[in-house]
Amino acid sequence: MTEITYLDPSLTLRPVRWTDLEAVTKLIYDVCQADGDTTVAVTSEELSNEWKSEGFTLERDAFLVESPDGHVVGYEEFYNEKDHYDLRSDGYVHPQFKGMGIGTTLLKTIEQRARADVPLAEPDLCVFIRSTIDNKDEDGHNLHKTEGYIPIRYHWRMEIKLQETPPSVNFPAGIELRPFTKEEHAVAVWQADNEAFRDHWGSHDSIYEDWSRRKFGNSNFDPTLWMIAWDGDQIAGYSQNRYRMGIGWIGTLGVRRPWRKQGLGLALLQHSFGEFYKRGTTTIGLGVDASNPTGATRLYQRAGMYVASEFATYEKELRAGRRLE
Repeated sequence: MTEITYLDPSLTLRPVRWTDLEAVTKLIYDVCQADGDTTVAVTSEELSNEWKSEGFTLERDAFLVESPDGHVVGYEEFYNEKDHYDLRSDGYVHPQFKGMGIGTTLLKTIEQRARADVPLAEPDLCVFIRSTIDNKDEDGHNLHKTEGYIPIRYHWRMEIKLQETPPSVNFPAGIELRPFTKEEHAVAVWQADNEAFRDHWGSHDSIYEDWSRRKFGNSNFDPTLWMIAWDGDQIAGYSQNRYRMGIGWIGTLGVRRPWRKQGLGLALLQHSFGEFYKRGTTTIGLGVDASNPTGATRLYQRAGMYVASEFATYEKELRAGRRLE
């Protein structure tokens, strides 16, 4: 790979190594703190789990920028979201080192890495790369637009701060919650997860191995926080909850099509609130597509949640062709 650098001469661009894990984790936290929302940062365990993703090679797919004293002040990673046509990047620049060419260098380097995947996609498909930033990040907006990206979607992090015990929840007739047992229920929940999110923007069916690694490999996985709603022997809906950066987190909430518009999503959400409250957690958050087609944003607002942060997703087309979305 040809080095592309607009860096201040005092800074160094290089591939990431496993020994950089803690330093990169700290950089991500520092950037999120400067943006005003540390709940979207990651722990070193979570980042390590991401680096172990199938098809991701750390030294090939992630880059960092180092200061003269060895501090990590910039980081960007590339990953193949789907079949080499849906490509993603995620980048961070330390707030004290802006204006030194870090963001430009990293974004150009990642684009070069992404272009190496273009020939691997089906020849008639459009190939694109997407990058998400905090919507308050004016430098990030300017950088992406300068590099030929356009904003295409917005996402919210919503939260609620419970002031009192949530009200008791009534589930639709015939629906019951049963304790989640990984060995017995994991495959069925994975299948329901794929089905429930099949009509969501940017979503792709996951393979079981990747899904289980993301769900069960997380150090905060707690089966007692997974709320699985059953209708006989069928999963109707679920709320896969955990803790994230000090708050309760509704990781994935889904309702399968035959059981929608019956109040099941709201019941699962409110029941999850109650479970966190019992454990002494009063701040609970989740992430959602601001243009969610199933009306999830309205449901969350009806439950008392509000928008705490907004994020913008940018896209750059690397090769024209047929779009699958």
